[in-house]
Amino acid sequence: MFNESVSPTTSAHPFDKAIALTSLGADNFAGNTSPDYWNMIGPFGGISAAVALNAVMQHPSRLGEPVSLTINYASGLGQGPYTVTARAARTNRSTQHWVVEVFQPNTDGVQETVLTANAITALRRATWSGNDMPMPPVPAPLEVQRQTVNASMEWLKRYELRTITGKMPKKFDGVVRQDAPDTASLTQLWMRDEPPRGIDFCSLAAFADVFYPRVYLRRPSPVPVGTVSMTVYFHASAADLLACGSAYVLGQARGQVFQNGFFDQSAQLWSESGTLLVTSLQIVYYKE
Repeated sequence: MFNESVSPTTSAHPFDKAIALTSLGADNFAGNTSPDYWNMIGPFGGISAAVALNAVMQHPSRLGEPVSLTINYASGLGQGPYTVTARAARTNRSTQHWVVEVFQPNTDGVQETVLTANAITALRRATWSGNDMPMPPVPAPLEVQRQTVNASMEWLKRYELRTITGKMPKKFDGVVRQDAPDTASLTQLWMRDEPPRGIDFCSLAAFADVFYPRVYLRRPSPVPVGTVSMTVYFHASAADLLACGSAYVLGQARGQVFQNGFFDQSAQLWSESGTLLVTSLQIVYYKE
């Protein structure tokens, strides 16, 4: 049976441990941050997105499968325990609208909101289908050199990355790239969990945030950045993901507009067989 949710005893994989939640009854869950997915000053944003989605996936009242997830990063999540609420705000015949909130105590012990999210789950019905975003022609995963990870950010060690184009610049010289708009901030890479793990909705939510900020490719300058909001649209069914197993996922991301301290970047994720699994969009803050 397809594993749609993760509880503390489900698996020993680092990803499952990092997003594990314990039910507190009603709409409430308890979790704890994981050092395995630590970024510079907090958890990797993709793992926080996966936690929010996992609360929905574990909820006994959930209807259907995820269609979309929007994560708003209100504040940095600190090391230690946190609580999650996932409430079905409205349930229709085929769709369900969820409101999710993550709380963590501040230095005075007062619970504060650090993340909010909205999710939609639905019962998908067979209809006409089409795909206007086919997978680009790229080398097979094993034909691309695996990225060596020397970074101090622990979460990067939890992914096997094979970058085809758009690697992180080695030199931050501030020189704006003058390439054509469709390639100036483009990154394409193969990715999968390390160690390999079966693909599911929660791991896809995290995959959507694997790409480094596009401003670093468009204008290589070491400025502070931070994702403010990310939306993930799920196009695959649980059966589609089961068929993927622990295979590689092709990810593609590019920036769109860089202006007045914010930029947005779009992303797509395909299975090895060419099925479009996810499209995503996020808005990111950056300093001058």
